[in-house]
Amino acid sequence: MNLEYFIAKRLITSKEYKSSISAPIIKIAIAAIAIGMVMMIISIATGIGLQQKIRQKVAAFNGHIIISNFDENESQVSTKPVSIKQDFYPKFKNIEGIHHVQAVATKAGIIRTEAAFEGIIFKGVGKDYDWNNLKEYIVKGRIPNLSANLNPEVIISQYLANRLNLKVGDKFNTFFMKENGNQLPNLRVFTIVGIYNSGFQEFDSTYIIGDIRHLQRINRWQPDQVGSFEVFIDDFTQIKQKGAEVYDQTSSLLDTKTIIEKYYYIFEWLQLFDFNIIVILIVMIVVATINMVVALLVMILERTQMIGILKSLGADNWSVRKIFLYNASYLIFKGLLWGNIIGIGLLLIQKHFGIIQLNPENYYVNQAPVYINWLYILFLNIGTILICMLVLFLPSYIITKISPVKAIKFT
Repeated sequence: MNLEYFIAKRLITSKEYKSSISAPIIKIAIAAIAIGMVMMIISIATGIGLQQKIRQKVAAFNGHIIISNFDENESQVSTKPVSIKQDFYPKFKNIEGIHHVQAVATKAGIIRTEAAFEGIIFKGVGKDYDWNNLKEYIVKGRIPNLSANLNPEVIISQYLANRLNLKVGDKFNTFFMKENGNQLPNLRVFTIVGIYNSGFQEFDSTYIIGDIRHLQRINRWQPDQVGSFEVFIDDFTQIKQKGAEVYDQTSSLLDTKTIIEKYYYIFEWLQLFDFNIIVILIVMIVVATINMVVALLVMILERTQMIGILKSLGADNWSVRKIFLYNASYLIFKGLLWGNIIGIGLLLIQKHFGIIQLNPENYYVNQAPVYINWLYILFLNIGTILICMLVLFLPSYIITKISPVKAIKFT
């Protein structure tokens, strides 16, 4: 242990230090670093958590890439069939990073009960449908059994179930309009076997999910004809690249669109979170460094006599500066310690108990999601330490201007 560190430690732990004029200012500096770290950890964890959760929900209902006919780019329902006899189905062989392809079809309809009615989109799925993407949103009942013969089992959202006063086990009538508006609509009676709640109002107010064979019969399609294909990729960060690769590998009669392109308004809104996070990080670090600079200046001015004595005993400027930089680093580490404990603690409470609730109509989720990445937290701490210490070199330069003779006489 070197002399400078020993002197700095004695300064920090001495009773004189704790009762000095600078003590309240130092406590404020520690509090500023702790609060800043709490804000930075929470902003990153909740910002990234919200982005990932919304991306996950959009992909669960649409896949990452949608392959369909060109004339259905802006349509929510399937109007013209696509054959499943494609090179990319049931698996892309020429593109890496794609783990699943599923065939689906959609059709608009109206649910009619004795007391109410709602417009919906029936999403028909087959045996290849990956229910793992929706299982976490099932709040009651189970998923439909699609492995047996054609059956009326469907899942419906909690939102629609509440509006229509329906529950698991209930049956309801659904009317599907024919392409020729002069003909009577097709009637199907479905049975609710499960209720889901994604918290994504745009989907919850629209979709019911059941057997695709119902739509194939209503539309008079062949068993090998579907409405579109949903493609799931392994890494969302490569969605644009994979979207271009999928487009190149599909027929010229088909079009591909990523969910970023289809729901551009949602993903443009999500990009604002990146900007907000950066602003919060900059503001919090600036506030923390300003408070540390003020605290260090006060400590230097308060210990002017000690600086003069050390210099008169032969200590060079850098040795004296290191004493105060050690002192400042101790305060920084103390603030970071409390900031990490409080910040991570709050995130764990939110993650396990979901105390902070959000309006799904505005945020697409029921509660504030958190994403705890220990690597991000580590880099955040290291970055804060480095920035604070680099900034503190400037005020410590004042020590070199202090004359030993004048400092000893300073009262």
